[in-house]
Amino acid sequence: MNEQLVSMITKLVMEKMNNDSSNDASEQQETPTVGQKEPLIKFYETTANRFEEQSNPMTTSDQPMIKLYQQASSTQKSHSATIVEHSSTGEPSKAFQFEEENQSESVQAAKKHTPARIGVGRAGTRPKTKTWLKFRLDHAAAVDAVYGEVTEELLQKLNVFQVTTRVTDKEEYITRPDLGRRLSDESKALIQSSCKARPTVQIIISNGLSASAIEENVQDVYLALQQSLSNLNIEIGTTFYIDKGRVALMDEIGELLQAEVIVYLIGERPGLVSAESMSAYLCYQPRIGTVEADRMVISNIHKGGIPPLEAGAYLGTVVQKILQYKASGVNLVAKEG
Repeated sequence: MNEQLVSMITKLVMEKMNNDSSNDASEQQETPTVGQKEPLIKFYETTANRFEEQSNPMTTSDQPMIKLYQQASSTQKSHSATIVEHSSTGEPSKAFQFEEENQSESVQAAKKHTPARIGVGRAGTRPKTKTWLKFRLDHAAAVDAVYGEVTEELLQKLNVFQVTTRVTDKEEYITRPDLGRRLSDESKALIQSSCKARPTVQIIISNGLSASAIEENVQDVYLALQQSLSNLNIEIGTTFYIDKGRVALMDEIGELLQAEVIVYLIGERPGLVSAESMSAYLCYQPRIGTVEADRMVISNIHKGGIPPLEAGAYLGTVVQKILQYKASGVNLVAKEG
């Protein structure tokens, strides 16, 4: 393009801009009429005009480059008037209350009798942060209970020896329950050589699905059971510990030792309420092929359920009843009736 033409166009544009800016400045200096309304958004086209207004003592220095005016609706005005009227009465404002404090009497009564997660409330579509963190903590405790191991120190306190099943590791124990129902060949030989044959009561212990349950409860249960059977003049065999055992393993042990009654203390499958719950299975003359209806169980043995000492003492009376009727499970109920 011709340079002369470019310079002419540039000159015309500059003159136009100067005329527009001078007109805007004169309009701003004029006093607005009574009926004239100030615009909602006020723009300053050039920085020169802004600096001129700041130098004017009649203008405020904190006026923004873009000035916004919010017009309150009639609803907002009436609401603000209500707030002012309420505050002028002098009534104290009520403190905010969470959902837990506004629970019905039935929910409060239920929470006193169960550790289940009821009435915990929600934040939108999600659990509250405290509830969610407690859930994650309980889940982590359940995982630790399954993959944990009973300490050698506890076995020494109980004065028991250890045998194993055909399971090689925890993963196989979880996926192959059948291997947890059979003893290894070395364990069979050790039990036959170390245990008393044909005992009246044979007590066995296993971590099962919760090593935490054995760590927390078995010492109190075992000692109370020993004391209870001793007071009832019931003979006790040689107690031992089974690593990664299943409930039906008591059938093979009953076959090996020919015991009258077997009491099997084993860790329960952990839940999200308690990962330390233990069970006690009892059976009269268990042998390979025994059906589940012949077994008895006292479950939920932990500090939040049946107290361990109370459970051990009660097991002694159940053993006495089994020996008296020579039956367990459904058959015992039928003979008692």
